[in-house]
Amino acid sequence: MRNVPLAEVDALPRAVLAISTDYPPEHVLPAHRHRRAQFLYGATGSMRVETADGSWTVPTRRAVLIPPETDHRVVMSNVTTRSLYLEPSAVPWFPRRCRAVDVSPLLRELLRAAVDVAPEYPRRGRDATLISLLLHEVSRCAPLPLELPWPRHEGLRARCQSFSDAPDVHDPPSRWAAELHVSERTLHRMFRAETGLSFALAGTSVRAPRAPAARRRPSGRRGRRDARVREPRRVHHDVQPPARHPAPCLPHLGGVTTVILCVT
Repeated sequence: MRNVPLAEVDALPRAVLAISTDYPPEHVLPAHRHRRAQFLYGATGSMRVETADGSWTVPTRRAVLIPPETDHRVVMSNVTTRSLYLEPSAVPWFPRRCRAVDVSPLLRELLRAAVDVAPEYPRRGRDATLISLLLHEVSRCAPLPLELPWPRHEGLRARCQSFSDAPDVHDPPSRWAAELHVSERTLHRMFRAETGLSFALAGTSVRAPRAPAARRRPSGRRGRRDARVREPRRVHHDVQPPARHPAPCLPHLGGVTTVILCVT
């Protein structure tokens, strides 16, 4: 199904409903809830899901598991979603609070195929098998550390929400401390106590999804040296292994021994 409101198909007697939706740029879904659990996947763009517990910011090709009957608001930037709406009885393993997860290449292809499945797909056959495999893959999704828990402290919570709306890499902890009328040391201690995260890690988790996917090249002589040290080097030597004592742990390809050197 494509661009079909959930309300029109929610009552269908099927455990899984797959819907692809195209949203306008910079779209905001106000707080709402679903009877079904939701697997919210962003095929394009980035999303931020907000609940009373925290905020989950996810980049392209990642997803958020949203439990049933959970009030949530979604801020979108150039997003096309492929959502799965799941009967709670079909996913007893579903988390009780939102969770950002990685999406494997296989699951991405299954999601692409699922949105073209008829709403009342046959209970047996190709489409039913596809849905069954889809559920299996969703249950195996690895969690991602992309959550910013909302603090209970009113002032710190408001500051976190403001930062989440407009992350600023140049926003120093000294400015936060000044606004909250505390020292920087107190700010760091309070932030960890309220969120379970360090100030720096929380900022990274919010900003990272907005960064380009491509890796930045290290700059300067030291950066190039560090890159060489951290990456394993594969060296090929045309060496015939000794006849009496071959090394069984190394692959032999036409008399060529492949040696992996890891420099630390």
